[in-house]
Amino acid sequence: MFDRASPIVSLKNVSLHIGGKPLLMDVSMTVRPGESVVVLGANGAGKSTLLKLLSGIYIPTHGTLSVAPVHEQAFIFQHPPVLRRSALDNVRFVLRNHDLVERDTTARALAALEITGLAHAGQQQATTLSGGEQQRLALARAWATSPRLLLADEPTANLSPLATREIERTIAAIQATGATLIFTTHNLAQAKRVARRIVFLDAGRIVEDCPATDFFAAPQSEAARRYLEGEVL
Repeated sequence: MFDRASPIVSLKNVSLHIGGKPLLMDVSMTVRPGESVVVLGANGAGKSTLLKLLSGIYIPTHGTLSVAPVHEQAFIFQHPPVLRRSALDNVRFVLRNHDLVERDTTARALAALEITGLAHAGQQQATTLSGGEQQRLALARAWATSPRLLLADEPTANLSPLATREIERTIAAIQATGATLIFTTHNLAQAKRVARRIVFLDAGRIVEDCPATDFFAAPQSEAARRYLEGEVL
């Protein structure tokens, strides 16, 4: 089990400027191991930028950031990259970078495909999988590495309701191992299903950070109220 005493994510007055443009401003938040956090906000609010900051793709311009090291993270993109090889070899490739012996790599990869419902597609060329299956393959790679921190950026955008529920089921399986989840979405019904905590961004600032039930019942900011009423996307 992971140590739940220390934060897995800590940002203190973090700002990020790229090309002179402020993308995040004075962001402070703490996430404990095992939490399930959904980041909401209108287009351009800074949701994807925040996840990229946590993953190390971006470096803060100001403030302090402490987060689980990259080798203890998994990042699920909206359009996940897949290698031009079989689904099984996609997972084994990731595991080889975690210093597992070949026998353990294959066994772990097969288990990952099983847990994500892709056991039937192990020998199929990954690039021929459907969009939903490719997303589940990305999650199989994540599950196989037992990440402490799972970052998921709109992982079900443009997927069917059935595929969306399959992705959510797989994410729940990863969380069951003790992983912490930070997840972005525009799907409010999904946010209600997945989140225990909501962080709401408006123009690069956190304007609400509270339990999901409180957020949906009585948002405190005008920006969040307008978002929930469908006035902004």
